[in-house]
Amino acid sequence: MRYWLMKSEPDECGIDDLVARPTQPVPWVGVRNYQARNFMKDGMQVGDLAFFYHSSCPQPGIAGMVQISRAAYPDATQFDPTSPYFDPKSPPAAPRWVHVDVLLVLKLPLISLSALREQTALADLKILQRGNRLSITPVKAAHWDIILHLVLSTALCVGCFVPAYVHLTQTTFLTKKTPVTQVEPAQT
Repeated sequence: MRYWLMKSEPDECGIDDLVARPTQPVPWVGVRNYQARNFMKDGMQVGDLAFFYHSSCPQPGIAGMVQISRAAYPDATQFDPTSPYFDPKSPPAAPRWVHVDVLLVLKLPLISLSALREQTALADLKILQRGNRLSITPVKAAHWDIILHLVLSTALCVGCFVPAYVHLTQTTFLTKKTPVTQVEPAQT
């Protein structure tokens, strides 16, 4: 299993769009960078987990967690002249662009970009590297664990109930198959 960080602008597709359809796969369309495309095509597998990151917005940061639910397949938006992702140089017989489908695992309290930068152990996390604008990047297992601990501390600070399996080790967490829609407010 691999871990990823996938960036999306919330006006186009935000975590709340996934919360609104928790059991329906969401196609991750519109990636038009060869390296990000290759991550989807050659690296991502069904079952991999990714942090859902809100970008190009007033409060960028990790807003949720998703699971890859379908391996890479041709992105139909490249053939649609009305789409902002239309690519006239991509022939249907040999599509240039692919995408994966994702399912919501968990909506999280926002882990801001500044909170990520404060973690010295995340210094080499790809999203924190100067000049990195990739919409999809791999996340090392050690970074994944650090971010999960950050999620826990943030959730507990804002008074949210965190499902028990998030408290457990990475291996135990990964055995949970049923997607959940969001971290619920604490019961009083």
